[in-house]
Amino acid sequence: MALKKYKPTTPGQRFKILSSFDDITTDKPEKSLLTTQTRSGGRNGDGKMTMRYMGGGHKKQYRIIDFKREKDGVPATVKSIEYDPNRTARIALVFYTDGEKRYIIAPNGLEVGQKIYSGKGVNPDVGNALYLSEVPFGTVIHNIELRPGQGAKMARSAGSHAQLMTREGKFAILKLPSGETRMILQTCKATIGTVSNSDHSLERSGKAGRSRWLGRRPRTRPVSMNPVDHPMGGGEGRATGGHPRSRNGVPAKGYITRAKKKASNKYIIERRKKHN
Repeated sequence: MALKKYKPTTPGQRFKILSSFDDITTDKPEKSLLTTQTRSGGRNGDGKMTMRYMGGGHKKQYRIIDFKREKDGVPATVKSIEYDPNRTARIALVFYTDGEKRYIIAPNGLEVGQKIYSGKGVNPDVGNALYLSEVPFGTVIHNIELRPGQGAKMARSAGSHAQLMTREGKFAILKLPSGETRMILQTCKATIGTVSNSDHSLERSGKAGRSRWLGRRPRTRPVSMNPVDHPMGGGEGRATGGHPRSRNGVPAKGYITRAKKKASNKYIIERRKKHN
């Protein structure tokens, strides 16, 4: 996957860096795996705005993704690598030998025509879904389940991956993308490899209009508001606003909002890294 820089023929092109999309093999999605998607525009059932800075955007249909990979023992062939407007990663259309078609999150290195498998006794090759009890130590994985049969919840975005460190008892110990080390049941599934489109974080839209296409409206800086609108508003001139906080007064930049008595705390061995 490569990035494409544009010549500055217009102000919007000057700093634009986008994907070259050279890994995409088709622009026509599988119709049987599409479903409609409603957009709230940040409004609730009464039409009242409850979430700011949302609205507009291009129409798009949702691609139904197979996060469970529960068709054990049934080989599948990769037919295409496609763009998904609902996520940062690429998706792959796979045809199972029993005739079923499904979309999966495409890992780096997955190619059209490649055979993929899931279940017990499967080789740890890119695109294969294995139980954590059978994944070799040090293997890079993604699409990780938190509970057996629940479907993948972790390491699903572009370029994400985790690493299996070791196993203790009925748990596997994983190093997650955030730097957190935690225990997950060995009966959970994960897919081998790193999520595709790893250069996504290097893209630059080039202009504000592209954010509007994505359904993001302009965001007002809190320090430019009045005291009635935000705790960081008000003051004479360009006041700094004091300590960064949300509109409800919750501090930002280092304040831990995770519940101290959360049930899953006992599975976390090492917390995620703090960013200064």
